[in-house]
Amino acid sequence: MSPFLLTRTLPEDATGAALRADVLHGLTRTPKTLPPKWFYDARGSELFEEITALPEYYPTRAEREILRARAPEIASATGARTLVELGSGSSEKTHLLLAALPELASYVPVDVSESALRGAGESLAAERPGLDVHAMVADFTGGLTLPETPGPRLVAFLGGTIGNLLPAERSVFLASVRGLLAPGDALLLGTDLVKEEAVLVRAYDDAAGVTAAFNKNVLAVVNRELGADFDPDSFDHVALWDAENEWIEMRLRARSPLTVKIPELDLVVRFAAGEEVRTEVSAKFRQGRVRSELSAARLELTHWWTDTAGRFALSLATAV
Repeated sequence: MSPFLLTRTLPEDATGAALRADVLHGLTRTPKTLPPKWFYDARGSELFEEITALPEYYPTRAEREILRARAPEIASATGARTLVELGSGSSEKTHLLLAALPELASYVPVDVSESALRGAGESLAAERPGLDVHAMVADFTGGLTLPETPGPRLVAFLGGTIGNLLPAERSVFLASVRGLLAPGDALLLGTDLVKEEAVLVRAYDDAAGVTAAFNKNVLAVVNRELGADFDPDSFDHVALWDAENEWIEMRLRARSPLTVKIPELDLVVRFAAGEEVRTEVSAKFRQGRVRSELSAARLELTHWWTDTAGRFALSLATAV
């Protein structure tokens, strides 16, 4: 069996402290917000897996199509001996990259979920003799120090997750990624592309209501972790296209005036009828925007691949 090592860089209560801070800040501001990372407890992760299989939700299938077709090119262009995956989760799509990188010496999955990392990492270490798997329990948006591994390194940030960051946050994130890269290293970035509004809205408001349940799961997380008394049935799921910013917004809209108590924060939150909480922004991109944002972080776009329908893109950028 290959070596498997798991390193925790987050303090034991880091997740709880971050949740308390985010809820306090987000629900006492106008308009109200909650960050999308709090969707993903065990139930939220199950719901997201269901979403990826929905007919309306194309990004996962589109990205997988690109990886199947282009993984050998990615391997050839990078010559990577270390693969670092940010927000790796179950590492399911990563197997397509790993299969194309026979000379890979190290795999470094990074995620806030220790259980997901341990399950995926131990399985991969058993399957891939000779591959060192060094999993890291860390928040990659808060600065990251990688273990010593052989270069060149390929840092992968897949799934279009970069779209959940606001423009200023993306700038900081890409600069931090650039700080991890040495000459010859590369970033593989997944971005969902701008397309027809109806296609985009359907992807975030499916007919079966799975995305609505996923959106409301953030309330269940706050209830469980902070003792709140949110009634998810008192909110409607809303998905809107913001054409000016070229992003989808997911919101929860109060059906009537209501008051929510959050004992752990000693907080009472009042909602007017129709008042909304923004729970997610999912930016969509054009090639020019990707190129310019990478360039601002001293990363040069060298390859651009899309699925056959032109819905999603993988880009490869090198450190400059």
